Parts: sequence; structure tokens; C-alpha cells
Amino acid sequence: MAKIRLDSSITTIVPDFKIGMIHYTKIIVSESPQMIKGRTQLYQENLYLELQESPVTERPGISEWRKTWKALGADPNRYRLSAESLLRRIAKQNYLQPFHSAVDLNNFFSLQYEIPVGIYDADLIQGDIEIALGDENTGYEGLNGRYNSLKGIAYSKDNEGPFGSPFVDSKRTAVTEQTTNAIQLFYLRPSLSEEESMKLLGAAGNMFSQIHGGDYTIDLLSTTQSEIEL
Repeated sequence: MAKIRLDSSITTIVPDFKIGMIHYTKIIVSESPQMIKGRTQLYQENLYLELQESPVTERPGISEWRKTWKALGADPNRYRLSAESLLRRIAKQNYLQPFHSAVDLNNFFSLQYEIPVGIYDADLIQGDIEIALGDENTGYEGLNGRYNSLKGIAYSKDNEGPFGSPFVDSKRTAVTEQTTNAIQLFYLRPSLSEEESMKLLGAAGNMFSQIHGGDYTIDLLSTTQSEIEL
């Protein structure tokens, strides 16, 4: 059975660092239902109005994650966390367009909770997973179509190397409409308690499974529990 581990290279710098994990099995990924498309569009329009009154960087989740980003060693102005990039698009009325149900819902969670969230095809992950801190040799070809350096950025890796981060994910483990098993990683706000974190994961998992069917389990990685079995 595969394991997932949070490396001390991160928690020695940010002791309250937490990763939420949802493991989905027997799901069906397809075009998003009209309800999700409509809800996401309305949510973005409301966010746009809010963002005219206050900058993206002043939103509590984004502000906290920028401080975490900086503490780990990356420049938050040069390498923007994915949630901030999404919000900046919305502030310009460059709304996110539907892709497929898994990605659309993943983006919705990222906007709602103001944190980076990544979703990966579990069958394309090789062996154990580790969440560690990148150095000058860490990087991959991302979904943005270019090579991305992950120095000073938390990232996930398997036996083949890095595949995800709160900056941009890799192509190698991307979820498609052929995906039936997935792992979703939530880069939770460090200030969130473990109880609040589990509640958030439960709500997200429940909503995701309502759309995709299948089963799911939730877990939390922190200094309290740095390793779990999938």
C-alpha cells in the first residue's frame, strides 16, 4: 500500500504547515453539469465585485499563504500561488472557462477556500508520495506549457520525481475524463486547526463525490501525523 508523507524540510520552517488529502476511487469525470457551470460563473461574478473593493493580496487566505510562501524561500510576487493567480484573473473579468468536472470543481474549491488545491490521477502516480521543499534542481514541465522551477516551493513527488505544487501542476499526472481514481491535495492555511481542516476536507469530498460518484477518504498531514497510508 502506498504512503504519503510530509517532509520535515517544510515543518521545521512552518511548524503549523498542513496538507489535506482526499483519495477518490471509482469516480466518473466528464463535462461539468450545468449546475456546476452556473454556480461557478455566478461565484466568479460575485468575486469580481468584491475584488473591486479590496485587493487580492488582502484576502485572508491569500495573505496568509503569501507569508508562508515567503517563509519557505520563494518570492510570492514572482511565483504566485495558484489560488492567487485564479483570483487575479477574476479581478480582470478573465473568468475561468469550464474544462471538465474534476478541474472545474478543483478550481472552485481553490477560490472558495483561498488556498492552492491540486488534483492528480492516482493511477499515474508511481509508488509513495512525499511533500517536500524544492531546491535549485527541482522542477518539471507544467500545465502552463513551460518548465517550472520549484526552488523554495513546497511540492509533491513520487518515485519518478516531482508532479505537483501549489504553484503549478505537472502534465504527467493530470486528471482527464479517463481518470477513475484521483488524489486531491489541499495546501491548507497553517492557522486552520486540525478540526477545522477535517471539516473543510469533509465538505469538499462530499461535494466532489455528489458530482463524480465513487468513494472517498480524507486525511490530514501535519507535525502530529506526518505519514499516512493510502
